[in-house]
Amino acid sequence: MAKLRQAAFLSAILSLPLTSAGQAADLIGFWDTQQKGGNSFNELTPDKAYFEALAGTGATWVRLTFSKWKGEGRDFLLGNADNYQGLPQEDVAKLRKALDAAHSAGLKVVIVPLSLPGARWSQQNDGTFDDRLWSDPAYADQAVRFWSDVAAEFKDHPAIAAYNIVNEPAPEKTTGLAENGAMSDLVAWQEEQVDGPRDLVLFYNRVIAAIRKEDTATPVMVDAGYYANPRSLAAWPDRLNDERVLYAFHMYEPYEATSSGNMKREEPYRYPGVTTQYGGEALSWRKADVVAHIDKAFDWAEEQGLAPTRVVAGEFGCMRRWQDCGTYLKDVIDAVDARGGHWAFYAFREEWEGMDYELPLSLKPGRFYWMMEEGKSGDIPRDGKLMELLKEELNG
Repeated sequence: MAKLRQAAFLSAILSLPLTSAGQAADLIGFWDTQQKGGNSFNELTPDKAYFEALAGTGATWVRLTFSKWKGEGRDFLLGNADNYQGLPQEDVAKLRKALDAAHSAGLKVVIVPLSLPGARWSQQNDGTFDDRLWSDPAYADQAVRFWSDVAAEFKDHPAIAAYNIVNEPAPEKTTGLAENGAMSDLVAWQEEQVDGPRDLVLFYNRVIAAIRKEDTATPVMVDAGYYANPRSLAAWPDRLNDERVLYAFHMYEPYEATSSGNMKREEPYRYPGVTTQYGGEALSWRKADVVAHIDKAFDWAEEQGLAPTRVVAGEFGCMRRWQDCGTYLKDVIDAVDARGGHWAFYAFREEWEGMDYELPLSLKPGRFYWMMEEGKSGDIPRDGKLMELLKEELNG
């Protein structure tokens, strides 16, 4: 079933009309029907075998970050997030090779940096949140130049289905605004930032305008604010200026239950039923609450006159050893499917066992890393029931 679906998908992609420069003539058409995929957040550059394995699950696209890869400078493709000076050509070649491999496997790719100038990813910044992009306009100028350069370099690559400007921006973080506070507070905060350095809508419109000078066709994907929270998207007063935009959110709520910290508790929180602070009050999470949270993004899109196929659940997941993970994954997928949006699970064969759903429960914590270090990655069992659940949904 998966092989037949992939063959049909590859045939359709290869038959797309091309411009004289080689670029697909109407890349937004790929997103006119629901697409399902996975995230690739690996430290090692994925090869053809990796992409073929992902395609074999039934996935049609991959959200690919390159920021963990080793590059010429401190920050891959940026050179240095402290002072962007242009794309390092060795990094360009490495990314192009990965895109070629994905294309040969029949996958469309959304490329996404974890860092931008003045906003280095905290895990590569000594665990410190980098707020410079959202407080110093000079870094926004550098980010605009970076994306202009990326578009000029990769606009003709047949694998790219979208440019995802930055992963999980959080211009709100240092301002005292509660992430899941009252909706009225989120709206008021957004109104206060209009035309300022923390105005994410303004920033995205600037970046997209620069991209369009180099590339008129490739869609752009934008993550909502406060780490891609759908409630932050719902606080935006308007859609962006460009018509080829996909609006993305990430879904890990209730984070207290889905994240690694929960597995360290003597009695991990359960789903449904875990209670957290949400919208200014206590909420005991059940499927209806997961649906309501996700619906924030789709309801906003509908109000803006956007089709549900312009909304993307760019990431969602839970710890594979959490006993309620399967129930949670299914509830999230059902909620997105009910609205007709796109989705990509987190993550596929990352060098971290936490959310590698191919791994069975019988593979004890730590064993995965030992096998990787011993060069026995080929012997790692990959018959996890959670991946079987995801395959059913990917092929449904």
